[in-house]
Amino acid sequence: MCLGIPGLITAVWEDPSGGRFAKVAFGDQVKTASLAYLPDLAAGDYTILHAGFALTRIDEESARMTLATMREYGVFDQQDTAS
Repeated sequence: MCLGIPGLITAVWEDPSGGRFAKVAFGDQVKTASLAYLPDLAAGDYTILHAGFALTRIDEESARMTLATMREYGVFDQQDTAS
């Protein structure tokens, strides 16, 4: 089973060899994600990643509520998703 954690898109770019990519921040961790399935995502959007692909867009309120619930249930340490 995989755990989907909301992340904030901080940058988006077109790769010269093709494809659209983004930097997604999960607290102090940053991952690179393909936007092949959701090419209209932009910096400031929240998304859920799986296997390096952005799979869904979520609104900021839902992202914050999800992160707060995950912290409450001890899914990760407070510093893992400081935002």
